[in-house]
Amino acid sequence: MGKLLIWVIVILAVMMVMRIVAARNSTRHTTRQSPPKPPARQPGQGPVESMVRCAHCGIHLPRSEATLLDGKTWCSQEHARLGER
Repeated sequence: MGKLLIWVIVILAVMMVMRIVAARNSTRHTTRQSPPKPPARQPGQGPVESMVRCAHCGIHLPRSEATLLDGKTWCSQEHARLGER
C-alpha cells in the first residue's frame, strides 16, 4: 500500500511540473508574436473617413456629412443656427 501511495504522489508531481512548463511556454510564445492585424476591409466599402463632433449636441458623424461654419462642425444647419452649447 505504501509503494502505491508513493507512485501516486510521484505521478501527480510530474503532471504538475509539466503543466507549469506548458503554461510558461505558452506565455513566452504569445509575447513573441506580432500584434494582430486590423480586420481587412470588405469589397464595396468606401474609403476610411474621419469622424467629427457636432459643437452643439456632441454627436459624432462623418466629415463629409457635417456642416462647417466659422471653423466649427455641426451635424445640421439647425444646430449651426442655435450655436455652441
